[in-house]
Amino acid sequence: MNATSFSSLMAVVIDKLPDIMQLSRHSCDKVKFLDFLAPLLLRLYLAPVFWMAGSKKFSSFSDTAEWFGNAEWGLGLPAPYVLLFLVALCEILGALCLLFGLATRPITLPLMLIMLVAAVTAHLKNGWLAIAAGSGIFATERTIGAIERLERAKEMLQTQGDYQWLTENGALVILNNGIEFAATYFVMLLALFFLGGGRYVSADYWLARKYMLEPTPKV
Repeated sequence: MNATSFSSLMAVVIDKLPDIMQLSRHSCDKVKFLDFLAPLLLRLYLAPVFWMAGSKKFSSFSDTAEWFGNAEWGLGLPAPYVLLFLVALCEILGALCLLFGLATRPITLPLMLIMLVAAVTAHLKNGWLAIAAGSGIFATERTIGAIERLERAKEMLQTQGDYQWLTENGALVILNNGIEFAATYFVMLLALFFLGGGRYVSADYWLARKYMLEPTPKV
């Protein structure tokens, strides 16, 4: 294709672009009746995440509180026992609210705050990656060094242990504990803040219908 033919083709595409966009929008609108699936799946994904996080904090309350409050090897947060109780309770209640789609938008606010504080205080110093990687745009000296040690550990296990048995249920990795998961959950919660619990399959939807609550008008 020469330059003249390419220019002619681009001119046609540009001329037809409004029609193409309108057709695309019309096609997407045909499946709008399924728009409840997006918030539903977000809720069902996040609910067990926060349930496990909150229940784990309660099950190891004293140890976690020590980690919250210790400035040398922990987070150095004030009033660690009170703060831990509030965070764990919020995560448990948040999980239930997300599961049933009850008060979906309000409950995302404290959960987003928890993710933000966790990202800054516990994960930011480790970079982005949750699992260490030796290459890629998010790899750092820390993760590259971790992968070097992981490879050395694999060599030792392969020569001195039953490596096949050790890895038959999953590969060996090194936890980097970066902000990846906290940031991902924050973005998902932010989406739910604007989307709400969704139609048909959330308590919010049926309560709004029962009490004839009008949706907030869009600007």
